[in-house]
Amino acid sequence: MSGLKITEFSVHDIRFPTNVTGDGTDAMNKECDYSAAYIVLKTNSDLKGQGMTFTIGRGNDIVCYAIEQIANRIVGKDLDPIFNDMGAFFDFLVSDPQHRWLGPEKGVIHLATAAVNNAVWDLLAKHEKKPLWKLVVDWTPEQFVKATSFRYITDAITQEEALALLKEKEATKKAREEEVIKKGYPAYTTSVGWLGYSDEKVVRLTKEALNQGFNHFKLKVGADPEDDLRRGRLIRSIIDDKANLPEGRVIEPRTIEGKNAGPAGCVLMVDANQVWDVPQAIEYMKKLEPLKPWFIEEPTAPDDAVGHAAIRKALKEINIGVATGEHAHNRMVFKQLLQLGAIDVCQIDSCRVGGVNELLSIMLMAAKYGVPVCPHAGGVGLCEYVIHLSLIDYICVSGEMERNVLEFVDHLHEHFLYPVSINSQGRYNVPLDPKGGYSIDMYEESMKEFTYPEGSYWVAAAEAEKRGEAPPIPKHL
Repeated sequence: MSGLKITEFSVHDIRFPTNVTGDGTDAMNKECDYSAAYIVLKTNSDLKGQGMTFTIGRGNDIVCYAIEQIANRIVGKDLDPIFNDMGAFFDFLVSDPQHRWLGPEKGVIHLATAAVNNAVWDLLAKHEKKPLWKLVVDWTPEQFVKATSFRYITDAITQEEALALLKEKEATKKAREEEVIKKGYPAYTTSVGWLGYSDEKVVRLTKEALNQGFNHFKLKVGADPEDDLRRGRLIRSIIDDKANLPEGRVIEPRTIEGKNAGPAGCVLMVDANQVWDVPQAIEYMKKLEPLKPWFIEEPTAPDDAVGHAAIRKALKEINIGVATGEHAHNRMVFKQLLQLGAIDVCQIDSCRVGGVNELLSIMLMAAKYGVPVCPHAGGVGLCEYVIHLSLIDYICVSGEMERNVLEFVDHLHEHFLYPVSINSQGRYNVPLDPKGGYSIDMYEESMKEFTYPEGSYWVAAAEAEKRGEAPPIPKHL
């Protein structure tokens, strides 16, 4: 027994001024300051656990307050029983009746639950001296199932079915682990297509991304169909020209099969960020059909599983798929999307649902229904998080990564002690540092500079506003 217990915590409202450069802008979210509602759990040793959830600015303080309320419930708790039954710990986190009334298991209260739960998973991985993905990969199927949340989803997958699925993959886990460490995990870029970017910036970033090894690109759409067509054709003109590919670049046919790839083997996806009603989404996407996107992401309200099913049925006629999930509140929404055949791509988010336990259950359901998991990772810290999830999915659950791509956004990684990186083939490098845990440790200097509103950056921005000047642009942006 370790004798470890949680003794205290601190919560931090950290906001990065990405709005000053148009990063993160789309048809729904026109002002985005990428922000982290961030918690540090402390123990009666040197062991600390970091966790966060992601917002885009205003409201981050509300999430921070909710984190405090949830974290108060775990101060003084021994870690051994928690570590020995992470599934029971998740049930404890979501079972406070008065907090539960505010959800249940959705909205701000669930975002806060994710931050606290993620911090405890970080504690466990660091205690075991393994990156989080490796911690889970080394578990037996029985341990995996024990840590997974099955409440409300046994009509989609039972514990027995999950155990059988995991056991089927068990014998070949080691080979997949070795392969992904060698090759990296396939990625796509959203950094080329933010709605607020000029054409010149789009062209420059698209060419740079090609040289980085990417062959999957995402464009934000939904403000104006003619402008979307123009911007989409601009990107297509670059990625469909074989002369723009790096010398020696070889794209495996299996990775682009059925994705409407262009003549150079590059794939375009589009993302509407929830701006349309169901009939409007169908009509709008028929106008964008000349762009030949693989899928439309978030075409309508994220809770509307029936609407997504109707959109998917209509768009099959023009060979465009449907993806969603970054704003799906919980495993029950994913259950409905999968049961209704509403999505071609399942886009989990590391912080929107209640943490790792719930993400394991969503990955298991997606594997049963044969839908690839391609996580959402735009924002601050999300790339650092979700590479662990994709590795767990590939090695333990689906056994597939040929069709999968994990989102990459090239912002703010320099603020983390264990940042993600991309290799020359446009793939995530596998995090291997045994001290890294869930990879979300943020530098103290970054926290001090961007804590809102008293951090040095925000003080300078407020002074500039008083003088009638534009806010300063941090050097890394």
